[in-house]
Amino acid sequence: MRKPELLVPASSLEVLKTAVMFGADAVYIGGEAYGLRAKAKNFSMEDMREGIRFAHEHGVRVHVTANILAHNNDLAGVEEYFKELRSFGEDAPDALIIADPGVFQLAKQICPDIERHVSTQANNTNYATYRFWYEQGAKRVVSARELSLAEIREIRDRIPEDLEIETFIHGAMCISYSGRCLLSNFFTGRDANQGACTHPCRWKYAVMEEKRPGEYLPVYENERGTYIFNSKDLCMIEHIPELIEAGIDSFKIEGRMKTALYVATVARTYRKAIDDYLTSPDLYHQNMNWYQEQISNCTYRQFTTGFFFGKPNEETQIYDNNTYVKEYTYLGIVGDVREDGACRIEQRNKFSVGETIEIMKPDGQNISAKVLGIENEAGEMQESAPHPKQSLYVRLDAKPDTYDILRRAE
Repeated sequence: MRKPELLVPASSLEVLKTAVMFGADAVYIGGEAYGLRAKAKNFSMEDMREGIRFAHEHGVRVHVTANILAHNNDLAGVEEYFKELRSFGEDAPDALIIADPGVFQLAKQICPDIERHVSTQANNTNYATYRFWYEQGAKRVVSARELSLAEIREIRDRIPEDLEIETFIHGAMCISYSGRCLLSNFFTGRDANQGACTHPCRWKYAVMEEKRPGEYLPVYENERGTYIFNSKDLCMIEHIPELIEAGIDSFKIEGRMKTALYVATVARTYRKAIDDYLTSPDLYHQNMNWYQEQISNCTYRQFTTGFFFGKPNEETQIYDNNTYVKEYTYLGIVGDVREDGACRIEQRNKFSVGETIEIMKPDGQNISAKVLGIENEAGEMQESAPHPKQSLYVRLDAKPDTYDILRRAE
């Protein structure tokens, strides 16, 4: 039995550290260019180097995305980008995630010691494609989201043993084939395949009859209207055994634009589910309610198992509302803890003295704590923290540890 890697996204240095502390085996990140999440915060070279160093100190790998579909004027910049990553030396990333064959060849020439992984954007739907990339020097191929578990199992049986399979098992899905989408470019001039998607598949649409221009006919699925392109989110927390049995090497979480709270919640839940199953299948099934409860507590859409068990029908593929449910508000991640018990945080949302919040720990514990005091950077006590993104010291009636998450139930 293969022990799967848990691969978690990070949009910033703060989120990377959260992913590492909350159970990731590997983290994937993007630089300031050449990845498919241009609207994410992404990493400067300085932050990337610090993040890789932090991850490696904790035994966690870092994969860097360079998965745009490159145009001619991208190639010189890609070449310089790879040279800079190579210059990191011991702090270089462990792998590059690439979709474009030309970019793949540049990575192979410039930084041959960094693993090359083939992105899902390359439409990897059959074992012949996997073999092709293996012959080009790929260490891993990310499966297209359109594959079933049966197809992945057949691929595993027909490819070299040392070629790894990475598969998305949780997060947002794209209505277009393996993310190849022109809607954003058509509507806004922002190219999804160059990292600038405006997510028009999440927008609300109506029907217009050609002889009645300007007369919009709503297609009601509920009182809010219809979202005919809008997919549910993928969630495979109930199917860890099937994923492992299919021979998948890396379980990938989607979400390079998500918050530290989301990443912490999903990472620690899948970490516990995987470890519980590998310890005892009975333990995994006994704890299923806990996994489901934790996953439902973070920001989410309705869930689906995608294509894993065959072609989705309309009920599982489409849903009637593009509004996320939000049950917790992220307040900050704990930095240093002083001798008097006050913990430093970079505040992310409002809270006040007297409120009861929650300390979220990597081991699965959620501890209620009352806010006893708030101190600003000048050492002044204040009754509330109304302005996000300021550094504060917070006193609670329970002591948190560095890298714990502070959150508030809504």
